[in-house]
Amino acid sequence: MDNNEEEASASQPAPTAAAARRPIMRLLEQLGRKGTLRILWELRDGVPQSFRALRTSTEDMSPSVLNDRLKELRAAGIVELSGAGYVLTEAGGELVKRLTPLNQWANRWFE
Repeated sequence: MDNNEEEASASQPAPTAAAARRPIMRLLEQLGRKGTLRILWELRDGVPQSFRALRTSTEDMSPSVLNDRLKELRAAGIVELSGAGYVLTEAGGELVKRLTPLNQWANRWFE
């Protein structure tokens, strides 16, 4: 196992038995972790954000939680750190695009 694999396995939550058999369960467990959806939503416009900017836009999420979620999202290939800050990968952009109809449904439900 190389360093990247070790880092990925250390930062990714251990999948439950159901998640190991069903990728959708693994994804839902990842998205259900505190702050994960908020980070994705704040990065949805494609503008890179520094760690500090993300802390502000996520309403001052604790640095340790934000750092843990960013590590997990990077290991999952959903977020990457560019020279300008954190951005969604192509896969992350596709995921957020698929969440947009859920946001539209939520807006109608909330009215």
